[in-house]
Amino acid sequence: MLKAGIVGLGKMGISHAAILGAHPLVDLVSVCDTSSLVLNAFKKYSRVNPYDDFNKMLSKEQLDLVVIATPTKHHYNMTKTAFDRNINVFCEKPFSLSTTEGTELVEIARQRSLVNQVGYHNHFIGTFREVKNLLDNNVIGEIVHFNGEAYGPVVTREKGSTWRSKPSEGGGCMLDYASHLINLIQEIVGRPVKVNGVLLKSIYSGGVDDAVYTLLTLDNSISGTMLVNWSDETYRKMSTSVTLLGKKGKIICDATEIKIFLKEPNKDQKLDKGWNIKYITDYSPVVNYHLRGEEYSAQIDYFIQNIINNQQGTLNTFEQGLYTDKVIEMIYNYDKAN
Repeated sequence: MLKAGIVGLGKMGISHAAILGAHPLVDLVSVCDTSSLVLNAFKKYSRVNPYDDFNKMLSKEQLDLVVIATPTKHHYNMTKTAFDRNINVFCEKPFSLSTTEGTELVEIARQRSLVNQVGYHNHFIGTFREVKNLLDNNVIGEIVHFNGEAYGPVVTREKGSTWRSKPSEGGGCMLDYASHLINLIQEIVGRPVKVNGVLLKSIYSGGVDDAVYTLLTLDNSISGTMLVNWSDETYRKMSTSVTLLGKKGKIICDATEIKIFLKEPNKDQKLDKGWNIKYITDYSPVVNYHLRGEEYSAQIDYFIQNIINNQQGTLNTFEQGLYTDKVIEMIYNYDKAN
C-alpha cells in the first residue's frame, strides 16, 4: 500500500481525499490544512492524522506521495519540500505562478526520477481523448482552424476580495478557467507559440480578468481562437468544448459528446459520410470510485499506477503544466505590450 498525504482541503482537496481514501492501493494517512474546523472533522470522523503544518506532516509521516491542492502561490515551496524528501507529487493546476520556479521543479523531478502530475482533468475525459485519437489518425485531414471555449458561473456579481480576486494567489479567469483550455489545446491540437491578439475583461472582479479572448498560432502553424468566460451564469457549471475544422471534415467535442462531420466515410474509424455522433458513455474510463465524474478518479488512478510501475507518465506531466504556464505568460505579456 502506498502511503499518501494531502495538503489543502478546499473543494479539490476534499475530492482527492475521498478518492484516495477509497483507493485499493493507497493508505491515506495524513491531511494538512489551516482550517481547524476541517481538521477537527477529519480527526473526529476518520483515522487520518490531521496537521496544520505541512513541514511537520512530512517529517512525521513516511509518505510515498502527496497531493498539493493549495492556492497556486504555495505550489513551488511545497512541491520542492516534498521532492527534498523524495516524495512523488500530484499538484493541482495551474502548476506555478513563476515559469522560473516551474522550470526548477521540472528539473528536480527529472534528476530524482520522481513521478509528477498536474491536475488538468480534461485529458481523462473520454471524449477529449477520442478527439486526440481522431486527429492522430488524420480523420478530418489537414486542420485549418481550431476554436476552444470554456464558460461557467464562478463570479456572477461584485463581491469582496477573496483569493479568486488576487493574481498573486492564482485567482482570475486566466489561471483558473483558461489554463484548463490552453492545456487541452496544447496537448491534442498543438502547442501555442505565438499570440496574435488578446482581450482581457474584468466584468465583476477587481484586479483580475473574468473573461479571456485570444488568437493563437500553434507549433504546427494551425491558428485559432480561445474564448473563456467564468462570469456566464447561463451555465450550471464549467463547460469546455473544442471545435476543429479540417479539409476532410469537422469535429465538435465537449465533455458529453463528439460530433464528427465527414465529407467521405472513414472505414477504419467506422464513421459514415455526413454527421456522426458519439457519446461519453462510449469512452468513459473504468474507475474504482465515482466522484464528480470519472475523470477525477481516472487521473489519480493513473498517477498511482505510474508510482507503482516506477515510471513517469506521459499525461499531465510537470513539463506539460509548465508549458501551459509559459503560454499564460505569453498572453499576459502581449496584453501589457498592446
